Formats: sequence, C-alpha cells, structure tokens
Amino acid sequence: MSDLPSTAIELPSDPGAEIPRNLPILILTGQVAFPMSVLPFRINGKNDTKLIDDAIMGSRYVGLLTRRNGESDSKSIDNAYEIGSAGRILQMQRVADGSMNVVIQILRRFRVAGVEQREPYTVVHAELLKDSTGDEKKLVPLATAVRMQMSRLISLSPDIPDAASQVLDNIDDPGFLADLVAGNLNIAVEEKQKILEITDRKKRLERLTFLLAKEVEMMELSDKIRNDVRSSIDKSQREYFLRQQLKAIQDELGEADRAKPEVEEYREKIEALGLKEEVKKEALRELNRLSQMNEASAEYHVISSYLDWIVELPWNTSTEDNLDTQRAEAILNEDHYGLDKVKRRIVEYLAVRKLKKDAAGPILCFVGPPGVGKTSLGQSIARALGRKFVRMSLGGMRDEAEIRGHRKTYVGALPGRIIQNIRKAQSNNPVFMLDEIDKLGSDFRGDPSSALLEVLDPAQNDTFSDLYLNVPYDLSKVMFIATANMLDTIPWALRDRMEIIEIPGYTLEEKLHIARKYLVPRQLDAHGLDKKRLKFSAAALRLIINGYTREAGVRNLEREIANVCRGCARTFAEGRRKPITIDSSDVPKYLGNQKVYREVAERTRIPGVATGLAWTATGGDILFIEATRMPGKGGLVLTGQLGDVMKESAQAVMSYVRANAKDLGIDPEEFGKFDIHIHVPAGAVPKDGPSAGVTILTAVTSLLTGKTVKTGLAMTGEITLRGLVLPVGGIKEKVLAASRAGIKEVVLPVRCKNDLVDVPESAKKKLTIHFVSRMSEVLAIALGLGDAVRDGSASSSKKRKATRRAQSRTKTSP
Repeated sequence: MSDLPSTAIELPSDPGAEIPRNLPILILTGQVAFPMSVLPFRINGKNDTKLIDDAIMGSRYVGLLTRRNGESDSKSIDNAYEIGSAGRILQMQRVADGSMNVVIQILRRFRVAGVEQREPYTVVHAELLKDSTGDEKKLVPLATAVRMQMSRLISLSPDIPDAASQVLDNIDDPGFLADLVAGNLNIAVEEKQKILEITDRKKRLERLTFLLAKEVEMMELSDKIRNDVRSSIDKSQREYFLRQQLKAIQDELGEADRAKPEVEEYREKIEALGLKEEVKKEALRELNRLSQMNEASAEYHVISSYLDWIVELPWNTSTEDNLDTQRAEAILNEDHYGLDKVKRRIVEYLAVRKLKKDAAGPILCFVGPPGVGKTSLGQSIARALGRKFVRMSLGGMRDEAEIRGHRKTYVGALPGRIIQNIRKAQSNNPVFMLDEIDKLGSDFRGDPSSALLEVLDPAQNDTFSDLYLNVPYDLSKVMFIATANMLDTIPWALRDRMEIIEIPGYTLEEKLHIARKYLVPRQLDAHGLDKKRLKFSAAALRLIINGYTREAGVRNLEREIANVCRGCARTFAEGRRKPITIDSSDVPKYLGNQKVYREVAERTRIPGVATGLAWTATGGDILFIEATRMPGKGGLVLTGQLGDVMKESAQAVMSYVRANAKDLGIDPEEFGKFDIHIHVPAGAVPKDGPSAGVTILTAVTSLLTGKTVKTGLAMTGEITLRGLVLPVGGIKEKVLAASRAGIKEVVLPVRCKNDLVDVPESAKKKLTIHFVSRMSEVLAIALGLGDAVRDGSASSSKKRKATRRAQSRTKTSP
C-alpha cells in the first residue's frame, strides 16, 4: 500500500467545466488514475512525448486510460478500458534520454464515446461522467466505516505513517474519500478499475468497505505471523544463553567432558572405519558441531542423518572375488546361451585380476535389441565373480541430482542414487548395472549424462564427489555395466568412456535351445508345473518362434510360452491328471491363430516389389519396397513416412534409371508419359537411411522392365549416380533378420564382408550371400539384367568419351 498524500487537494467548484470534449489519450500499464489526485508519470516513446508537447501548447488536458490485463503489450486504444480519468498537466520536465517527467492533476471520470484520431497518438471524444447525488445521510455511516477500517489498516502497516489518518479525517466529500482510499489501496488493477467505473457514491463506498475488510484481515494475519516469528527467535536466543550458562556451570563442576552417548557412538564408528584423512576430518568436524547442539534443534537432525550416511557406507568393505576362470565360465554358460564375446571379456578380466590384484573394474556397455538378456547377464556376471549386484534404471531420468545428490543444507536432502545403491550393496566393489543408459533425458534441472562422465571415467571415479557427502568416494573398484538398445542417443563423451560390446539377436536354433533350456523350465516353475506333467515338442517351439513372434530377443517368446502354461495349468486345476505334450497342432488352441506369416514369396511375385533389409532399435527386420506407375508427366511420388535421406536415395534411383534406360531395355520416351509411385508399407513407422538404395532401384527397374525379383532374395546397400554400391551399417542384425524371415539369398556391399565375422555360423549356413560393388551386379542377381547393363554401361561410356573428344577437336580447330 502506498503512502497517502500529506494534505488534501482543494476541490475546484466544477472540475469538468474547462475540460475539452476531445482528449489526447495516454495508456497506463498496471495503474488506475482516480479523480482529485496528483500523480507523477514518466513518459517514454516518440508518440507519447509528442502528445505531451501538443497538450502543453494547447489546453494542457489529457485523458488517462488503463490497459486491460492479459491483453497484448500494444498501447492501442482497442486494448484499454472504456472508462478513465481526465486530467490537467501541472508540470513537465525533459530528461536527457528523451523521456519526460510529467505531473498531472486528475479531475473527472470520462467514458470513450468515439475515436477521433489514431495517429500519431489517439484522440477520443470524451463523455464526462458525474457522481450520482444521493441521500447524504446514508453516505455518512459508510464514509465513517471506511475511515475506521483505513485507520486500522494504517496502524497495522509498517509502511504507512500515522499522519495519514489525519488526512482522512480532513476529507468531508464521501466520493473524494472513496477515490483517495481506492487509489492508494494495494489491490489488483482490475479491482481498482471496477471502483473507478462506479459513479454511484453509495455503491462505491460499499465496495470499498468490503475490500478494506479483506485487507485488514490479511494484515492482521501477517502481523500475527511476524509476532510468532519474533517470539520464536526470542525463545531460541534465550535457549542459547541458557545453554551457555549451563556449559559454564558444567565447567565449574568438572562435568564438561561428559559427552552425549550418541556422539561417542558416532566417534567410535568413525574411528573404526579407517577413513582417509580428508573424509575423517570432515566427519569429526560435523561430529563436534553435533556435540554442541540441542537435540531439539532442526540442525541436529540434519547432521545426525549426515553422520548416519558416513558410518553406514562401505568405505573399505569389499567382497572377495572368485578368480576361478573355469568356474566363472561355467556359471555364465549355465545362465546364458551364446554371447561368447561377453563371456570371453569377463573371463579375461578375471585372468588380469589373478595377475594384478588392484586392477580397476572394467566399464562395459552392452548394446543390443530388447529381450536378448543384457540385464540378466549382469546378474550372472555378479554371481560368477562372487560380488553383490545392484541395478539402477536410467530410463527417463532428467535430474542431475539423481546422480550427484543434493547439498545437505536443503530440506529432505539425500545422496544421489549411486551412493544410495553402494550403501544398499554394503560393498565397495559390486557389479553396478546402469540400465537403459540410452534413454537419459535433460531439462532445467541439469543433464544426468554429464554427471555420469565422472562416474564412468576410470581416471576420475576414484574421487567421486557426491554433493550430499561433500567428500570423495572411491568408485574405481566398482564394475559398472551399462545397457542400451542403440548408441545414437548416448552422448559421444559418455560413449567414449565405456567399452562397447554389441549383443546381436538370436537365430532360430539359438532361440530353440534357449526355450528348451531356460524359458520352458522357468515358466513351468512359475505356474506350479513340472516337466513330467507338461512337455513342449521341438515342432511346437518352432511354430511359436516362427508363427507367433518376430523379434531379435526372446521376451515375447517367453510370454507366449507362459500363455500356453497358463492354459495347461487351468486344465490341471479342473481335474486332469494325464500329462500333456504340446505339439504344433496344439499351439493354436492356446495362442489362437498364427500371427506372423512369411510373405516374401507372395509379395515379390509381381514386378515392382523388392525385399530390403533394415536396422531398428529392436534388431534387424525386412521391409518391402513397392513401385507402380500411372499416367502422368514423369513425376515421382514417395509415401510411407520416409526421411530426407531415403527420399534422396529414391531421387538418385530415378536419375540412374533414366540415364541408363536404353541399357536396361526401357524406352526413354516413356518417362514423360507416366508418374512413378514408390511406397514402403508400415506407413505409421518412420523410415530413413541410405541402405534402401539398392532395394528401391531393384523395385523400380523390376516395374519398368516387367521382370519379377528373384524369390527369397533380400538386399541392402547405398547407391551412387555412377552405379556403385557403398557399404552400410547394421549388417549383423540385418543378416539375422533375413535368416529369421526365411530369406534364402542376401545381397550385400562387398566392403561389408568383414562385418559377417560376428554373425553365427548357423545363420550364414542358411543363406547364400552375394557381395557386390556395382548396381549392374545387383540387377544381374535380382532380375537377370546384369550383362546388358554392364555392357551397355561400358558402350555408353565409350560413346560419351568419343563425343567429348569430337567436341574438343571442334572447339580447337582454326
């Protein structure tokens, strides 16, 4: 609330007698001008300063309107209220920056009756408003109530001088009293505008009485809170002086060394931990602070919680590694089938630990599609090493404090989840799994991936600093294992600190072996069954794998096996005693109709359809590329949610086909008579990348030549305008996807040959793999057009060279 003026304004006999009907308008922001007040304003802007200059040279009268709250920042008359106040400029002073300081005496209310001018400033036709005359006897009690409420408000507010009450007592006019109080009341602009628009003095005073009652109530509550706080501070000071006196008395009696039992307990634990000097010094410093505090103090519990964390952390407690490499390998083989690269890396680490006892723990990152066993592999590694296992999910984490913790000065502060899980493990060398590291996020609370840089850096994590502990903690003995579905979303600095181990999807034989050895026994046990009561034939498992799942891992496979087990459990629960053997003919009874069909042969029986290989975050997959033509003018239509790179590949295909049309047996004149439409099904799934180039070219060439693509053939590779086939990524996942889909032959770029090293032999034996370097070789395999294209390309090249030589001779001849 602002201070009231020290003296009342002398009322002119008729404040509106000289006010012109056309007024230039100043738009106010966050302020309402009430009649019979004198207000200072700072005028900025070219148009407003010109308005003041013109008013000074003229009648000196201006109109003041308030901008509506929530409207745009524009000071247009359209964004202002219709009722405002007219006033006369008493004083104007120019400032060096071009602005003006103006003092205006506010005289009368007015309503905007029309707009006379908009540029360079607004001029309106003003309809002056008068306060309604009513029964003065009814106004006196309301005015008295306003004075009493305002006097109470002045007494409660430390910002208003007591002399302001005398100003109110000297005002006799009820309307002027209401305007003066409303103008100085700390209420919303909208509420002030409502009071300004009330010309009935009785209603204006009644509204003001209601608002003043609310203000008085709020000020009384604020005053009560201030008094309570002051009493609390006085009580704390009193307790402090009493404790000091008690300490002096204990000194005189020789009882000063009699410490609290909790303090001594903390001290013994700190001494027994064998902490580093820096950590011990900080712990003892906090302990000394605790010993001098009252147990009722809030700070006492903060320090007590901090010391609890210090004494409960495993600073020097480690589990002893079992360095028997043969035992570790046996455990890993027992829990997981395949995954030879990961198992070899763990056994190598144990071998190094045998030779060097203080070797730092490795920092690994398992990358692979969902369901291949990345998380469970971490548990097996912990069991093989004889270590504790803790898991921390990073998926969706956006707060850096989840890693580093909060400073203990905050209410409810805790260490980060790294330190929390270390305490949970009660060992300073657990196997620590950071699950879904590729799904970290970031926002205004920080970037957790940046905080992990220190955790996963072997050169720094021996002095990891949690904000809550505020002392270094050694994480170098921890074996960190991160898991991810893809590497693209992991920041490069974080990726550089980890040893990446890719885990591919499983082949049919591997899934069959995993189902027999791991999944079926686990689900039998989960459903209260055993292998004597329920058996799965190999044919049934093959049907479930091929007909009900299409995945790189085995998660859905286990889910379908569980569905069969539930159905059989119900049968046994209803009274069946005879064992059940699930054969392929029994599977639809429990799982319904087959969900996955191999449609490669059916889809490629007509020209214009080719099968490609794609990489996704869930492993490899096959995709069909379809091409058709319709009457047109040589246009190209692309559909199927294709990204920019894939669209450019399609444009490169059309350029290559048109440039080599004759060699491909296509009439060049035909291109201007039709449009080509290329579509990649599964239109709801976004697709991008250059690896579909050879597939698009094969589909388009098949369409235009009328030749169907070889059945059971899939391909991948990037193309160039010169007909070269360039290498692409994800070869391992793509080849496994081809094997799962029943593909017989695969076309790969020749420079991807080395990428087949990690592909299981069982998958490679099923496939005939063609390595190519030019598109002519692809078309020879897929469509039988290779010789014509190769020869045609060579002859066309010779023709172009001959033409250039002829042109050169023509230009240089005299």
